[in-house]
Amino acid sequence: MYGWLQALFVLTLLVVLHVPVGDYMARTLDGGRHLAIERRLYRICGVDPDREQDWRHYLLALMAFSVLGIAALFALLTLQGSLPWSLGHPGMSWELALHTAVSFTTNTSWQNYAGEATTGHLAVMAGLGVQGFASAAVGMCVGLALIRGLVRRSGTEIGNFWVDLVRSVFRVLLPLAVLFGIVLICMGVQQNLDGAQTVNTVAGGTQTLIGGPVGSWEPVKLMTGDGGGFFNASSAHPFENPSSLSNSLEILIMLIVPTAFIRTFGRMAGNLRLGWTMLTVVGILFGLLLIAGNLAQAAHTGTVAQAVGAQTEGTETRFGIPASTLFGVSATASADGALNASYDSFSSLGGGVLLAAMMLGEIAPGGTGSGLYGLIMVVLVAIFLGGLMVGRTPEFMGKRIGFTEMRYVVLYSLVSPTLILAFTGLAVGLPAGVSSMGNVGAHGLTEVLYAYTSNVNSNGSAMAGLNGNTMFYNLTMTAAMFIGRYLPIAFVLALAGRLVRRQPQAVTAGTLRTQGVSFVVLATGVALIVALLNFLPALSLGPLADGLLG
Repeated sequence: MYGWLQALFVLTLLVVLHVPVGDYMARTLDGGRHLAIERRLYRICGVDPDREQDWRHYLLALMAFSVLGIAALFALLTLQGSLPWSLGHPGMSWELALHTAVSFTTNTSWQNYAGEATTGHLAVMAGLGVQGFASAAVGMCVGLALIRGLVRRSGTEIGNFWVDLVRSVFRVLLPLAVLFGIVLICMGVQQNLDGAQTVNTVAGGTQTLIGGPVGSWEPVKLMTGDGGGFFNASSAHPFENPSSLSNSLEILIMLIVPTAFIRTFGRMAGNLRLGWTMLTVVGILFGLLLIAGNLAQAAHTGTVAQAVGAQTEGTETRFGIPASTLFGVSATASADGALNASYDSFSSLGGGVLLAAMMLGEIAPGGTGSGLYGLIMVVLVAIFLGGLMVGRTPEFMGKRIGFTEMRYVVLYSLVSPTLILAFTGLAVGLPAGVSSMGNVGAHGLTEVLYAYTSNVNSNGSAMAGLNGNTMFYNLTMTAAMFIGRYLPIAFVLALAGRLVRRQPQAVTAGTLRTQGVSFVVLATGVALIVALLNFLPALSLGPLADGLLG
C-alpha cells in the first residue's frame, strides 16, 4: 500500500508542477529578447541570434555541435591521467573512451565501467556533466523545431539551433539543476571534492569511502535524461539517494522536464486541450507499465526467481519492491537510465516490462525533447490510420498529413526496431558477442536485447549479466547509439521543414478530431500495437519465454 501511495503522491505532484514549468518553458524558449550574457556568448561564437535556419542548416549546426562534443569528451577521457582532479585514475582506452563520449553526447549514458573506479572529478564535472546538459538541450531543440513546423503558417525557417541550445541550457536546465541540487544536498546527498578515504567501521574493520561532487551531479543525471551514476550502484548508493524522501524527489526530477514539455507544446500551439489529450495518452501508458511491473514483480516467476531466490533480491531494501519498481519504470519510460535496484534481478517478466517501456519509443513521457517529438510521431500515425478507417482527412493542427510527411514518420518509426534487432542478432550470432554473455538461453538473449534497446533509444540502463567492456560491444554499441540518436533527428527535422511550408486548412466536418476519449484510445492503441508488432517475436524468445520457464 505504501508503494502505491508514494506513486500517487509523486504523480499528483508531477501533474501539478508540470503546468507552471511548462508555461515558463513556452515563454522563455520561443521568442522574446536575448539576455545580455547570451548576446555576449553569441558574439564570441560568431552567431547571429536573429537569423533563423531552415531544417538543413539547423541539422548541420546540430551535427557539428554534437561531433565537436564527442571529440572534446574523447580527448578529456583519454588524457584524464595527465589532468588535475583525476584521483589517480589513468586515461581510458580509446575504444572505451569513444563509447563513453558517444554515450553521453547522445544522451544515452550507458557506462561500460564503474564510475567511482574509473573517472575523476574533472572528467565528471567538465566532461560528463557538460555533455549531460548539452545532449538534453539538443533533444529540446529538435522538439522546439518540430513544434514550430506545426504552428507556423509560412516560411521555411524552424528556428536558430544556437539560440535554442543556449536558452535550453541557461534558462531551463541549469536553473532547475541548481534548485534540485540544493534540495538534494539538504536531504543528505554527498557534495565535496574529496578523494577516497579509509575509515574504521564499528565492527573493527576498515572501509574505503569515495567522495565527490555527487549533489551537483545528481540532478544533471536525473533531469537531463543522461542517467549515468556517479557510483556504479547509481541511485541505490546511499550517497546518491539517502532516504525514501530523496527517492521520491529523484523520480519527480526524472519526469518533470519531459512532462512539462508536453504542456509547452500545448501552450506554443495555442491549444491546451491538445496538450492535455497528449498528456492523458502518456499517463495511460505509464500507468499500464507501472501496473504490469508491480504485478510481474509480485509473481516473480521464471529463471530469475530460481537464480536469485527471494523477491527482494536485487531490489533496494530501504525502499521496498514497489518503490524500486516505480523508479525502474520511471527511468526506462523517461529515457533516463538511472536505477535504484538491479534490473537484472527483476523478475523475468518484470525485466520485460522495463524493456517494453523503452521499446514504446520512450514516449511515456520519454526524454527531454525526444519524448515529445516521439509522441508527436505516434500521434501522426494515429491520425493517418484513423483517417483511413473512417474516411476523414488526415490533418494535424490544420496541416495536411500526406504521403511525404508520412514517409518521414515511417522512416523515423523503423530506425529503432531495425537497429535493435539487427545488432542483437549480430551479437548472439558471433562468438565475440556470445563470449560476454553471463547467462545462456532466454535470459541471456534478454540481456543482449536489453542492451541494444537501451543504446538505440538513448536510455543507458543495463542488465548487469552482460559484460559490455569489450572491443565488440564498445564499437557496436557506439554505432547503435550514434545512428539511433541522429538518424531519427534528421527525419524529425526534415518533417518539420516540410510542415512549416504547409498552409493550414480550415477545420471542417471531415477533419479527424485530435481531442477527446476516442482519440486518446486510438493514440494509445497505436503506440502499443506498433511496439508489439515490431518486437513481439523478440520479446517472446526473451523475457516472455524466460518468465514461463520453471
